[in-house]
Amino acid sequence: MPELRLRGGEVDGLDLHYLVDGRGPVVVLVHGLGGFAESWRHTLRGLAGRTTVYALDLPGFGASAKPRARYRLPYFAGALHGFMEALGIREASLVGHSLGAAVAVTYALTHPARVERLALVGGVVPGFGYRPSWVYRLVALPLLGEALARCGSAALYKAALARCFHRAVREEVDFFVDFGFAARTTAEARAAYLATLRHVRTDFEGHAEDYRRAIATLDLPVLLIHGRQDRVVPPAHCTLVADGFARATVRWVEECGHFPQIEQAETVNRWLVDFLVGRPAPR
Repeated sequence: MPELRLRGGEVDGLDLHYLVDGRGPVVVLVHGLGGFAESWRHTLRGLAGRTTVYALDLPGFGASAKPRARYRLPYFAGALHGFMEALGIREASLVGHSLGAAVAVTYALTHPARVERLALVGGVVPGFGYRPSWVYRLVALPLLGEALARCGSAALYKAALARCFHRAVREEVDFFVDFGFAARTTAEARAAYLATLRHVRTDFEGHAEDYRRAIATLDLPVLLIHGRQDRVVPPAHCTLVADGFARATVRWVEECGHFPQIEQAETVNRWLVDFLVGRPAPR
């Protein structure tokens, strides 16, 4: 897996790992909380025939560096900007899953000239009333979160992840948990996960209205893909988010939970290709 070192700002010297495949217009895939580049493997294969597609490990996740940092949305967006700068990517379409959607939106708001199109898959976005489940709120509590993290095991993670699917497929759940398990569950990785849970609350709670106002001015095509049975990010949130953008389209995935790109990969890949490269942008 390729690796690069970022330069400039608060991400200076940060090592990021990523995957790249295909040839054509540039698409960057941004994973969600607990995700990693390889968790996009079905999407990478589906888009590589028509695009140059990148999937990166955000700082704190996967095989990327896990520094002590304020893991807020602007921090992740800054790392994404450094990633694009380092690779000489002047413009790209962004596809974000779950919390990665919030990162992609933050990047589009701060660097609108660098983003051609935006696709949000099972996305959560500040400014539209999202409230995490009691489990996430419990894990985010100081000291208790650290204690629970130390008690984690592959079996426990798989049981929790399976509940995020409408119908869990064992090999998909196993891959998501087992891939790079040792590196993704170090003390530094656990600390980064907890820091993300705690720090993004500032964006979702303290800056909700700022996001809502800014999103209304964002003039680019947006595609939202959401599972009808998503228990992590309720479909009602997706509807509110879509109403907040000037040029948004929603595609609902039937019999699907929080991972449309895994649960209904063929359908989602077809929609993404059509949206990203298959036709002119709707106006």
